[in-house]
Amino acid sequence: MLFITIWPLFALICLGYVLARKGFPDAGFWPAAERINYFLLFPALLVSSLVDAPLGDPQILRLGAAALVVILLAAVGLALARRLFPAPAARFGPALQGTVRFNTYLGLAVTVSLAGDVGIERAAVYLAICVPVVNVLSIMALSEREVLGRPGALVRTMLKNPLILACLAGITLALLGLGLPYGLGTFMELLARGSLPLGLLCVGAALQPRALGRDGLVVGGNAALRLLGMPMLAAGVALVFGLDGVEALVLVVFSAIPTAPTAYVLTRQLGGDGTMMAGLVTAQTLAAIVTIPLVLLVLGYG
Repeated sequence: MLFITIWPLFALICLGYVLARKGFPDAGFWPAAERINYFLLFPALLVSSLVDAPLGDPQILRLGAAALVVILLAAVGLALARRLFPAPAARFGPALQGTVRFNTYLGLAVTVSLAGDVGIERAAVYLAICVPVVNVLSIMALSEREVLGRPGALVRTMLKNPLILACLAGITLALLGLGLPYGLGTFMELLARGSLPLGLLCVGAALQPRALGRDGLVVGGNAALRLLGMPMLAAGVALVFGLDGVEALVLVVFSAIPTAPTAYVLTRQLGGDGTMMAGLVTAQTLAAIVTIPLVLLVLGYG
């Protein structure tokens, strides 16, 4: 039943890969589709999901705290490992992103498939907390200590991120109890409906199998850490924080999904090892076809 629920999501990823390799509809479509989703459709999904979220629910507060603990424990663990195995920022940055970043499209799609509207509401809260954190950690890992001397630049970078802005807007509306009146809710929901399928198609279009030919051991080890180690860590943290039901599911799902394709863009922008990052994204996305159902089944979420 779990496989039947999840395989259509990966079928969309595979379809996106095939369409892009066949040049359909044309080479310029996929970057444009990714931009419209990233700057318009996906933010609409976040706002419409957060606006009615019960932010005062203790379970949601525990979910947020548990999410931060999982990400920070992983980041600290990698930083300690770097002391034993020194690596330049150009390679440590991709390694950290491969471990703590997550493919938001796939995470939301899996959560919706398994938990419906309640799941997407809880997932939006998870994203509101974790998206800024993983972005800051990623920039710091790729920039060494330089970014610490320019906190203003870091804040400006965060405030240009449409996902962070959407999360701030949704949380503000939820706290104020304003909602989305005068048909704005319907407008946002209509925009949001296209986000997940288009996002999954774009994930497939961005895959680069040729990048798998280099750093095989590093890529494989990082994939195991992300796809197997992180969900096990999340399951343990969920027990410590007393999470169950949908909240525990969201924490585990977003720890079990592959890293974000946008990590490749950030890596290139900040002078990191783009080939290594492309290999991590591709390997994890392909392996996740098997690992996500397996992990959810073993941990009792299937």
